Amino acid sequence: MTWIERISAALTADWSVVVEDERDFGVKEHRAAAVLIPITNRPQPGVILTQRPDWLRSHAGQVAFPGGKIDDGDSGAISAALREAHEELSIDPSDVTILGVADTYFSGSGYRIEPVVGVIPPDLNLIPNPDEVEDWFEVPLSFLLDPASAVKKTAEWNGRQRTYYDMQWGQRRIWGVTAGIIANLARRLS
Repeated sequence: MTWIERISAALTADWSVVVEDERDFGVKEHRAAAVLIPITNRPQPGVILTQRPDWLRSHAGQVAFPGGKIDDGDSGAISAALREAHEELSIDPSDVTILGVADTYFSGSGYRIEPVVGVIPPDLNLIPNPDEVEDWFEVPLSFLLDPASAVKKTAEWNGRQRTYYDMQWGQRRIWGVTAGIIANLARRLS
C-alpha cells in the first residue's frame, strides 16, 4: 500500500481514536477554522509548514499549517483550507489532491479546526505572503508521524495547567495546536 493509499484509508476508516485537543479550556463556542496539511508527492514525502511573523497579534512566531477562519464565502473546510493555502503560500487549489479531512481539533484559543489533508507536487514555487508568513519549510512526513518525535509537556497558560506536544526539527519548534493536529494524524495512522 502506498503512503497516499494508507493515509486515504485511515481518514475514511470508521473507528474511534483518542483525539487530543484543548477543549478543557472552558471555551463555550469555538469558531470554525481549517488548515491544509500539504504533503509533498515524492518517494519520501514531506509536509509543508509555515513560520508566522513575530509581529502578528496571535500565535506570533509559531510554526503552523497554512489555514485560518472559515469565511462566509467558503463552502466548507476544504474550500477554506485551499483558499488560505493560496493566500499564504500561493498554492493553487488545482495543484492539491484532497485525501480527506482529519480529526477536528478544538483549540484553547477558541477555534474548531478541520485539518484538510492534501497532496501537492514536490516542485511548486511557494511564495510566502509577508503579511501572514515569515518563512516556510518542509519536514519529512516520517519524522512527524514517528511517536518518538513528539514530547508531551505541561505548562501553565492563562492560569491553568496545559498539556501539549512539542517537536524539535532542526532549529524549528513545532508545538501546541500544530503538534496536536500532527499527533492526532499519527495516532489515526498507527
